[in-house]
Amino acid sequence: MASIMMTAMPFAGHARPVRSVAAELVRRGHDVRVHTGRSYAGTFTDVGARAVPWAAPPDLDERDLAATFPRMRDRKGFRQVLVNLEDLFLGTAPAQCDDLVAEHAREPWDLLAGDPMALGTRFAAEHLGTPWATVSPIAYWPPGRGIPPTGLGLTPAHGVPGRVRDAVLGAAAGAGTALLTRAYQRTRRDAGLAPDRETFATMWFSPQLVVAAGVPGLDYPRGDLPAHVWFVGDLTDDGRAPGPSALPAWWEDVLRATVPVVHVTQGTANVDPHDLILPTLDALADEDVLVVVGLGHRTDPLPGPLPANARVAPMVPYPHLLPRTSLMVTNGGYGGVLQALRHDVPLVVAGGDLDKPEIAARVGWHGAGVDLRTGTPRAGAVRDACRRVLGDPRYAATAARLGDELRAAGGARAAADRLEDHLAR
Repeated sequence: MASIMMTAMPFAGHARPVRSVAAELVRRGHDVRVHTGRSYAGTFTDVGARAVPWAAPPDLDERDLAATFPRMRDRKGFRQVLVNLEDLFLGTAPAQCDDLVAEHAREPWDLLAGDPMALGTRFAAEHLGTPWATVSPIAYWPPGRGIPPTGLGLTPAHGVPGRVRDAVLGAAAGAGTALLTRAYQRTRRDAGLAPDRETFATMWFSPQLVVAAGVPGLDYPRGDLPAHVWFVGDLTDDGRAPGPSALPAWWEDVLRATVPVVHVTQGTANVDPHDLILPTLDALADEDVLVVVGLGHRTDPLPGPLPANARVAPMVPYPHLLPRTSLMVTNGGYGGVLQALRHDVPLVVAGGDLDKPEIAARVGWHGAGVDLRTGTPRAGAVRDACRRVLGDPRYAATAARLGDELRAAGGARAAADRLEDHLAR
């Protein structure tokens, strides 16, 4: 039995994948602790891990980040990305590090396995000199040869015009990320660490081992991934699927549906229904489909009457819903996209900010769905995209091919295998 400390940012899209790996490690007999926000402590104790709630970092509510970080108020797009990085991820990292160093002094561990966005993991690993691995619920898509600049939602270009485009945009993107790299170096000083050579693209990830959600087939073709990076597919824990009592009252409508079921979600972060849910309901109101809306953390009713072919619930359990779904319309959250593809479901993606334009671009480039190239699409664009995907079996075939790759990657069991191998070395 080993003692393993894990970290997870207190967000649903981060805590749930880390939980599935923690649960697998506990099942194998390891002593697992998880450093996370207080709101997610129970998520880990439920699977037998020991929660170590944030003490020095400010507690936060992912549904109202502006209450803790006022600069986030009314921010979307690139401005939201900047404030997220500066105030939330970089800003809380030194305090995360303080917590971890104090916990190690109280009870040492054999391995630190961290969420990449919990940047205090890196700082604590350097202070303590302990073995360190990254367990990444976010996409690991670093810059590389033939890969367009990250963050712009671009697909690979070929020939001289493509190389010129990538060179020009790469230089511009490099100037922008240099500012963030300098902010990272300032944060290192705040954490009592000397400068290092990491860049904005690399500072999140362990140089020893990266266990990453996803599969190579969802990225653009590349041959330059480091040998310490392993893709393990979808880290969702379907073994914890809720029973029938968690299903909405209208679930029988899904079971009896003779038309395609279209699931619509905006994930668990930006949940303003005017961005995607309402345009999709408008787009599909007269289509021969059954629309199932998952509101995520939103609890307020949707404005206005629902179309006759729409059903709504705060959360719809994916192990029950996705096997019956023909198409997902999504804002491009990575966890939801991986779950859809693992169930062979093609996508229409409205990726507006953070990493979502990159996810949308790859889905569209591979042909597993349509990239709407905006986070706030018009109803007509959503309707046209849904008709394309439902009407062309090649989209479902590509989703099924990626689904085969995701299922074969092993999920939480493969992640635990890699962490155990790292411990053995």
